Amino acid sequence: MKQKQGVARTVWELAEPLCEEFGYILWDVEYVREGADMILRVTIDTDREGGITIDDCEKLHRALDPVLDEADPIEEAYMLAVSSPGVERTLTEPLHFSRMAGSDVTLKFYAAVDGKKSLRAVLGGLDPETDEIVVTVDGEEKRFPKKAVAKCETVFDW
Repeated sequence: MKQKQGVARTVWELAEPLCEEFGYILWDVEYVREGADMILRVTIDTDREGGITIDDCEKLHRALDPVLDEADPIEEAYMLAVSSPGVERTLTEPLHFSRMAGSDVTLKFYAAVDGKKSLRAVLGGLDPETDEIVVTVDGEEKRFPKKAVAKCETVFDW
C-alpha cells in the first residue's frame, strides 16, 4: 500500500493543473482515515470576490474524479471530498503563510515559550531562509522555528 504522503503528493500533481484551468488555488490535499473511512480531501481557494462556492467544489470534484479513476493512485476504497479552507485555516505550506500575511493567527507550540503554550499575533509570513514563522505581537516582531510550532491557524473574530 502506498504511503499517505505519497498519495497526497500524487493527487496534488493530478489536481493542480485542473485547479489552474478553473482559476482555483490548490490549498491542500490530505489522505486521512476518519472513523472506518479513508477520505481524500482536496481543498481549494480563489482570489475571486466571494471565495469558493459549493458549485466550485462540485465542478472540481466532477473534473478530478475521472482523472483519479484513470491514474488510480489509491489502492483502497476512499471518498473524495472537495472543499474550501474556510475563514479559519491551518497554515502548513509556504503558500499559506504568504497568502495569509497580515492575518491574525494563533500559534500553538510543542513546548512552552515564555511560559505559554499558545500565542495570538499578526502573521508576517514564513522566512524561507530560516524556516521561521514571523509574527508581530504588540508592535514587536518575533520569530519562531516552524518545527517548534505544533499548529498555526488564522483567527476570525465572529
